[in-house]
Formats: sequence, C-alpha cells, structure tokens
Amino acid sequence: MPSIRLTEEEIRYVALFEKITGITPRDAVIDPQYNRIIFIVDKNFAPLAVGKGGVNIRKLEELIGKDVEVVEYGETPEELIKNSLYPARVLSVKITKLPNNGSIAIATVQGEDKAIALGRQKRNINRAKLLAKRYFDIDGVRIVSPEQA
Repeated sequence: MPSIRLTEEEIRYVALFEKITGITPRDAVIDPQYNRIIFIVDKNFAPLAVGKGGVNIRKLEELIGKDVEVVEYGETPEELIKNSLYPARVLSVKITKLPNNGSIAIATVQGEDKAIALGRQKRNINRAKLLAKRYFDIDGVRIVSPEQA
C-alpha cells in the first residue's frame, strides 16, 4: 500500500469537500485529462457524500468549476476497481502479472453494463486505471464481458 502524499491543491479540495459534505475523504485525485476531481471516501459513505439527489456534488462542482466524482475505498485492488466502475455490475476482477513485472486487472462486467463500465469518452475505465495505479501500482484495467472472460 503506497503512502499517498497530497499536494496543497488536493488538501484544499479535501477541506472544501469536508465542509460541504460533512465527510472526510481519504483522498482527492485531480484528473486534468477529464477536468475532474475524484474523491475517495470510506465504505458506505458515498451516498452521504453525494447528498440527496446529488446536491453536495452540484454545489462542489459550482465552487470548483470541475466535475466531482466520489468513489468508495476498497481494501483490495479488486474491491477498489469494482467500486470505481460503479454503477456497472462487476462480476469479478482478476489481477494478472505481466512478463515485464507489471500487472493488469481484468474486470468482467455484465454484458449490458460494458458501456457503463467504460463510460462516456472512457471516463469510468480511466478512473479505475488511475485509482488502481495510485493505490496498488496496477498498470492497466481491461473490461471484458462474461463471454470473453
């Protein structure tokens, strides 16, 4: 488990998130590629953080001027990847070692949820990749349907 050091900017976002939602996130990941900030919260805290009808997220997005996403933390790479692909129904996640000493995660999702797992402009799969790399040093995430697994 890598120790994650937040930048000053990330710390400011964490403080703002806490002020708006009342929940202390574990982490804030700035993703300039998609102009978003991904907050990692403890298990079962995502609904509270998001707020009724997404009210907290809308407020944060207005203040920050970026998209705001919330992902529940996972103790294992499998759990974190599953959480980061939500609301796609992930059937399984398998971590495979690569010959170059790296590793890749293969997430099997319900066939009809493949588009959800990938997300618009591949936002969701890239969120999973970002978090898998940051927390577990996993080099990539692939989405497959049960037929391909």
